[in-house]
Amino acid sequence: QVQLVESGGGLVQAGGSLRLSCAASGRTFSLYRMGWFRQAPGKEREFVSGISRSGSRTAYADSVKGRFTISRDNAKNTVDLQMNSLKPEDTAVYYCAQVSSPRLPLGVSLSEDEYGYWGQGTQVTVSS
Repeated sequence: QVQLVESGGGLVQAGGSLRLSCAASGRTFSLYRMGWFRQAPGKEREFVSGISRSGSRTAYADSVKGRFTISRDNAKNTVDLQMNSLKPEDTAVYYCAQVSSPRLPLGVSLSEDEYGYWGQGTQVTVSS
């Protein structure tokens, strides 16, 4: 079965950096778009960033554009999220997700509805 395992979360001061990593298994990784979402306390889960199957296309929420970078390594079955210039409002549980459908056309999936598989989440806390 599909497994997505996140790592790299933690506590960091505002202005600092963290790198999240997600290791995927269970399906041919390169066939699936990937994404990162987050959920802050009392808020709904929201899209953070997504990446196409090849990694050539990426997308970001406006709130993280210019600070976060998504990347993937299809040889290692991993997708990473480099987070720089972190702010207290970035505090949330971060989830790695994989779309349900394989071989989608070149592009990035933005809607939570397209993602059928989720990791357990990793906590990111940014102190002011």
